[in-house]
Amino acid sequence: MKDIKVKEDPDEEIAIYDNAVIYRRGEYWQFRMWLSAENKYARKSLRTQNKMIALERGKENYFEIMSNMKLGKTYFSLTTKEGVEKYLANKKKEIGSNIKVGRYGTIKTHLEHWLDFIKRDAKLKDLHRMQCENYYLERNKNKKKIPVKAITLKQEMSTINSMMKWLYKHNETLIDEFEFKKLKRVDKKDETLRRNTFYIDEVEAIEECLVDYCDKEKNHLDHKEWLTRLCVSYYLMIASMTGLRTGEQKQLKWGDIIFSHDQINGKEVSAINISVRAETSKVGQSRSFWCLDKGYFWKWLEVMRKHTYTERSTKDLLIFSLDGKTELTQRATLYHFGKLLELAKIDKDLNSDGIKRDLVPYSFRHFFITQKIQAGVSFHEIADMCGTSTTHIENTYYHPDAQKQRRKATVGYDVDDDGNVRFE
Repeated sequence: MKDIKVKEDPDEEIAIYDNAVIYRRGEYWQFRMWLSAENKYARKSLRTQNKMIALERGKENYFEIMSNMKLGKTYFSLTTKEGVEKYLANKKKEIGSNIKVGRYGTIKTHLEHWLDFIKRDAKLKDLHRMQCENYYLERNKNKKKIPVKAITLKQEMSTINSMMKWLYKHNETLIDEFEFKKLKRVDKKDETLRRNTFYIDEVEAIEECLVDYCDKEKNHLDHKEWLTRLCVSYYLMIASMTGLRTGEQKQLKWGDIIFSHDQINGKEVSAINISVRAETSKVGQSRSFWCLDKGYFWKWLEVMRKHTYTERSTKDLLIFSLDGKTELTQRATLYHFGKLLELAKIDKDLNSDGIKRDLVPYSFRHFFITQKIQAGVSFHEIADMCGTSTTHIENTYYHPDAQKQRRKATVGYDVDDDGNVRFE
């Protein structure tokens, strides 16, 4: 413990306990305490000219610091920028085990927005619970920008508080979370998802365009362009019949699938067993499921065996790749996706009723799940196939349409050929 030397004039510097003093600087009293564990002085203005008040405040500061020290908390603070960097460094170590590279990027983006709001040089230990109360309002303050969606803000807030809990456990903050102002509840059962999902006739229209779009001679395509169009076309159609996430599908290898032919009601049916590896899954869990195949997997394999593959074994080669080693690029996927929508006369921004929509390749996953629900497949089975939770399926995808509601309402009544209900 460091000795506190008291000046000869007791009115100018007064010792409190063994390692702290209050002293006058100009007109105001200050507090100083030696922290042996941190090898620094803790200093604080007591904001009073009255010696007796200063003495009481000095004692309060002393007991607060001692109490925090017993809890293992340090006095000196990192800046918010340094705190974020420390948290991200820890998260980076989890890439490949607990989180994906893409998730790490999302966390980093969320915390960059928070730093813009909270200021990068703010001290972590000066933060209080209500400091982010108006986070949502501040994030949408600039009207020139597109408003941030409520669901995006909820995710950002969750990321911020996850970081705060981690920093609190490591004695870098005095609070473990912020109390954000509650946002209006996000209604996941609105029409948004339906607008961003293909209708079955739209998928059929795209399917009909594929032959012409991939016709090498008719379109005067060179070999690479022809293969690229085929690859994207098979990728999109397989997305509509498997419901795979983008990352899962693009990292799929031939060794991850098993071809099968079964007899159903006297007809031969092609089926595919797909194994999603844990390292490619968004949730970090492997899964396996069956789906019907229209021959897309087999046809694409035949093309690649004939024109590209030189190895006998294809199990370690990527399915959606021009060489089996390089993933199909997002740029190529989006470009040819747009061209196919044009050929099929599908407006990705407006539906047939003139309502705004946002069709993207991921919309085929929405389509797949919606079709399974309409076919009566249980939420549990769909969740297993798609690698998500039954709660997520129910809250996000289940929309009882008018036809389904009418059918439920007319149970037990006679309905004629024109759909009129007869009450007897």
